[in-house]
Amino acid sequence: MWQAEHVKDLLQARLGWQVELLGMTTLGDQILDRSLSKVGGKGLFVKELEVALSEGRADLAVHSLKDVPMDLPEGFALACVLEREDPRDALVSNHFSSLDELPPGAVVGTSSLRRLVLLKSLRPDLKIVPLRGNLDTRLRKLDEGQYQAIVLAAAGLKRLGLETRIRCAFEPEQMLPAAGQGALGIEVRADRSDLLAALATLAHQPTWLAVTAERTVSRAMGGSCSMPLAAFVRATGDAAGMHLEAAWGEPGSDGQGSAQPLVRANHRAAVLTFAEAEALGERVAAALRAGGAVWAANTPVP
Repeated sequence: MWQAEHVKDLLQARLGWQVELLGMTTLGDQILDRSLSKVGGKGLFVKELEVALSEGRADLAVHSLKDVPMDLPEGFALACVLEREDPRDALVSNHFSSLDELPPGAVVGTSSLRRLVLLKSLRPDLKIVPLRGNLDTRLRKLDEGQYQAIVLAAAGLKRLGLETRIRCAFEPEQMLPAAGQGALGIEVRADRSDLLAALATLAHQPTWLAVTAERTVSRAMGGSCSMPLAAFVRATGDAAGMHLEAAWGEPGSDGQGSAQPLVRANHRAAVLTFAEAEALGERVAAALRAGGAVWAANTPVP
């Protein structure tokens, strides 16, 4: 709802539109007792919104881009991507100020396979326990003592005025973010040329190009938003233009991290178009596969 209010304010200020919010609860919000990887992936957060678009009950839908599959269903289009908020992951704990301070065997909450494999690569001793629910629910479970720490997106905490709960933010060198993390996307029906033209004026092109490269890695590795993959772009500030890094891990048969080291890949390139961004993503995905990363469709779900 914060995201919807943010876009509403933006549309009113920049385009002079009158905007009415249509709040919805998606299937991804309702299923809280199982990890997303077991019930269909993060696409569960967008399906009901697409139904509202197709039925004409809504004109546009606002999404966290990391929850949106790379390939949208036929008849829908990504109208624009807004400027990215902090893309990092954040450690939230009531007693420990860093990952290193956690005691051996500490219980850490997350339902992200990406965070699981990255955390286990940094601290193999940690016990990673599923954590679902909205932000208030996750923080309440931490405060009740069910976890010694939890890992959340820094962007979500900052947007809701909860930045003080962040004990430390993981730098990308330590823990690569998910593809599209921290960015908002606006989806519309593909036949709404009026909306596509108007919303294009709100796009933040550097963010859109960066997340296109990141999300292309995801698509090339199997297309699922719920897989043990990290992909993140950093602008290099030189002629290379864009530095895309990716990491792949195995969740293990017990749902914890594998003893196998992470597969990492990176490449730099000048990127001025979406085609160049996709080419960069394809190249990094190919390097991941060459390093032993398993195609997502063949990865067993713990």
